[in-house]
Amino acid sequence: MRYTGNVSFLRRVRLGTDVPTADPGVGRAAVAAVFGPENQLLFIHRAERAGDIWSGHMAFPGGREEPNDTSLLATAMRETHEELGLDLSDARCLGSLSPLHSPRNTPGRQLQVVPWVFEVESWPELRPNVEVAGVVRFDFNRFLQREARGTFFYTWQGAEIELPCVRLDGTLLWGMTLRMVDELVERVEAG
Repeated sequence: MRYTGNVSFLRRVRLGTDVPTADPGVGRAAVAAVFGPENQLLFIHRAERAGDIWSGHMAFPGGREEPNDTSLLATAMRETHEELGLDLSDARCLGSLSPLHSPRNTPGRQLQVVPWVFEVESWPELRPNVEVAGVVRFDFNRFLQREARGTFFYTWQGAEIELPCVRLDGTLLWGMTLRMVDELVERVEAG
């Protein structure tokens, strides 16, 4: 898959290139928000795994930085290839969104997560690994139109809290992934 360029609303979006250093004791991770034909945005449904606080969630492909990664951009690309068999080396990297932090009250697991935005010309056949239970793509216009916005109740450390969400075609987007999508929406609208 070689990217040759498509006219897209993404070209108007201003994204970052600098990644701030994480605080001491905070791990680093990166994800890939991948856009393809017809402005579809790719998500994974994470497999159910014991001990994974994001087990079963909808997310962008990605994961923790490893010692051999040359940058967080390299982390996002490596993890996407490992999880989906999707090689982003020829994709157009548009830049990064704002870094997000996982909840502070998750001992030993707090992460700074940097989302990177990519555009691919076509979707290759994806080969999800054991970390991925499924793959979905949504037309980004559905997010711009605020389709299926709502809230849901989530139990966190014994307390029930109401959180914003988007319910599309039987999926539930919330938390860090939804905050990344919302930042993309804000940047597209500002652009």
